[in-house]
Amino acid sequence: MSLASLRIKDLRCIAEAELQLGPHVNLIHGPNGSGKTSILEAAFLAGRGRSFRSRVTETLISRGKEALEVFARTVAPDHAIGYEYRRENGYTARMDGADVRSLAELPSAWFVEVIDPQVHRLVDGPPSERRAWLDWGVFHVEHHFLESWFRFSRALRQRNAALKQGQGGGEWTAELALHGEQVAAARSVWFKSMQPLLEKTITHLAGLSVEASYYRGWGADRSLAEAIADAAVRDRERGTTSAGPQRADVHLRIGGRAARDSLSRGQQKLVAAAMVLTVMKRLRSERREPPTLLLDDPAAELDADRLGVVVELVRSLDCQLVITALDPTLQPFGRPEHVFHVEQGRVSADPGG
Repeated sequence: MSLASLRIKDLRCIAEAELQLGPHVNLIHGPNGSGKTSILEAAFLAGRGRSFRSRVTETLISRGKEALEVFARTVAPDHAIGYEYRRENGYTARMDGADVRSLAELPSAWFVEVIDPQVHRLVDGPPSERRAWLDWGVFHVEHHFLESWFRFSRALRQRNAALKQGQGGGEWTAELALHGEQVAAARSVWFKSMQPLLEKTITHLAGLSVEASYYRGWGADRSLAEAIADAAVRDRERGTTSAGPQRADVHLRIGGRAARDSLSRGQQKLVAAAMVLTVMKRLRSERREPPTLLLDDPAAELDADRLGVVVELVRSLDCQLVITALDPTLQPFGRPEHVFHVEQGRVSADPGG
């Protein structure tokens, strides 16, 4: 599926904008600070329920305003997604006229990813970044994963609340262990299915031999129930659950050393971009609907050789592209169907686009 239209209100410097998009290449250009990246951020917000630039959604609301709104339509299949975030009440989201119980449901309507200047966080950021990367892929291929994830997350919250109150939280242990095992198993199957492609893509794009492995969040020699029981005293002392999928990670190593400690920032960005493209390619083989990839000024981030490899990999995806650029004449991904100019938060369609 692809994004057909995007309407934005009071998000960062954009007071109001509406964009009609094509299924292939769409270009957004303008000077630095004009609001180009905010448009990508709005699109990502509609598809994933969060920003790729900030963990605090309230900071996205325009200064002096009480709420932001994003409305998106997709095609093939058609979906209508509405998202609002108010300073007082938080978010509300609707999909095809119905409220969503969790923002984790939004990706079912639209398959969207982003490569931006902060993509290196997939390598040098906390494990939660890599878990989110992993779970996004699992969600799209394992239909029961979201329900297992919901139930595990609920049991984890309840057990941690009990532990903080000095209780054992034992009444939640069985449910935590059951659904935690299901979450971990689904992640493991997905990771194994894409590991060879991941390592190959990293070598192709970054020129590095990286070993990728999955750590499920507790030792491989025991069940989750056993791991929780073994850590019961420590968990009560610390007030939190120390074993389980909430501790999972994807380890990236070069010659036995963690990639985050041995790679330059530029190399980290290339490895992270390869991670994003690997998941998209793997999912593309599972689904008929083309994904949408948001690219934030790729020409400024990559040298000519690496940009050429990215172009090659992206074209193999046959996906919708929404690209930002300072210079609209640089079009490595081909002639855009739609071109938009952004200046001080105002968006206009270029007649020649």
